[in-house]
Amino acid sequence: MPPSLRSALRALATSFIPETAGASDVQWAALETRVEQALSVRPQTTRRQLGLFVTLLAAAARVRYRTALTSLDPARRIVLLEWFGRSPVLRFRLGIWGLRTLIMLGWYTQPSVIEALGYRADPAGWDAIR
Repeated sequence: MPPSLRSALRALATSFIPETAGASDVQWAALETRVEQALSVRPQTTRRQLGLFVTLLAAAARVRYRTALTSLDPARRIVLLEWFGRSPVLRFRLGIWGLRTLIMLGWYTQPSVIEALGYRADPAGWDAIR
């Protein structure tokens, strides 16, 4: 993952999932690896569109706030993301949804996060607690 995309991914992650602000280096590496794995099975066009969308978000931050996406304070970053998420342009809404989904996949599939949440899913379903 290119360093510019890595820093943008971290900034976006802290906006979508505030708990990631306290993530360890190991957790960040796991998140990035899971995102890369998820993207590796997608068509090249999808990966390119996602990269372009992150570039668009960075450009919008520069135009609107005169600073980098990664330098925005959390409140202004959330305002920017919500604007794109409510846009009449379907591709913008899909882009926000896709980024959020990838970041959630990268975070909530980590064993340390699952354990911290107390998630105890079992293949037996509800029968496991009876």
